[in-house]
Amino acid sequence: MVRLKKNKSIKLKKKKNNIFRFSAISLLVIFSFFTLPSLKIFLDKNLNFKRSIISNAGINFDQELEKRKKVLDGEKETKTKNLSLKNIFADIDFFSTDDEGQNSIRFDARTIEQLFKDTNYNLKRVRETKLVNIGNKIDHLPKEIKSIESSKKRKRLFIQIVLPLIVEENAKIRLDRKELFRILSKNINTQKEKNWLKEKFKQYGLRDGDFYSLKVRMDEIPVSLALAQAAKETGWGTSRFAQEGNALFGQWTWNGEGIRPAGVDKDAKHKVAKFAVLKASVRAYQRNLNTHSSYIEFRKERAIQRDNDEKLDSLKLVNYLDKYAETGQQYIDVLKQIINQNSLTDFDDVNVMPTSNKTKKLI
Repeated sequence: MVRLKKNKSIKLKKKKNNIFRFSAISLLVIFSFFTLPSLKIFLDKNLNFKRSIISNAGINFDQELEKRKKVLDGEKETKTKNLSLKNIFADIDFFSTDDEGQNSIRFDARTIEQLFKDTNYNLKRVRETKLVNIGNKIDHLPKEIKSIESSKKRKRLFIQIVLPLIVEENAKIRLDRKELFRILSKNINTQKEKNWLKEKFKQYGLRDGDFYSLKVRMDEIPVSLALAQAAKETGWGTSRFAQEGNALFGQWTWNGEGIRPAGVDKDAKHKVAKFAVLKASVRAYQRNLNTHSSYIEFRKERAIQRDNDEKLDSLKLVNYLDKYAETGQQYIDVLKQIINQNSLTDFDDVNVMPTSNKTKKLI
């Protein structure tokens, strides 16, 4: 009888404990239901778990970048390991795969000169107006340029052909750079903006989030410097690489199609990169200077010039291109001579002529 009463007492005690536990859990669930939304708002505001871009509108861009430099060594841009050339040059038509390259026509020198005359395109006018019509783009150098006896006339035609290509590619970079600054000035970014940033990190051979290096790499090449290098590398448009492969800057390739230089060893694996159109060569050249480890000091000097007065000085920047050619300092001296003798700095501030809504966006 005593044992029965004892069992009933134990069961009653367990029942009370279960009721207490159930009540406590119920209260905890109810409390969580009401407090979690507030907790989420607090975490979003203070810890930014889901934001890939952290910025405050109105704060100086360079100050904001200082917060993002954990991946940097001092003020040097990141040296990216395992650089993917496939990503960097994905938008460049090296070979004849793009419709623009397949359907383009090689005009003779007389036809090109007449086209320029009909559209009132001459270098004197460009120097005066500081505008160039990118509608005058030519896809291939004329074969006859080699036969033009007057060096002055040959140089003029070469500059007229290459100038719009360089100006247009610079304008595109400038537009991208403007977009980068706009995105980083916002507190919260859209998915489209995040995707754009992700694509640019790949394009410039950087890890996601390396905004400092992206700012340094995503910048223009002075027109005078690009013109001088194109003139030097092609002999003002007469070289075999320029004529057969639209190669304006003598860039080498170890993969895919290219043109083998004459006189090299049979075992040599490098070739001069071949492009479908001249514009692709310009884009690859700019991407090369903006990403390759050999030109870190070039990009550093360019960033310093930007920070000082926003104007790029090609005659100073050229001093950092000693690794572009085996001749080193001699190569630099030749480029300076080409720039000075042909007054190429006159074209450094040339912009795209706003002939359509599309070109207006590039200004």
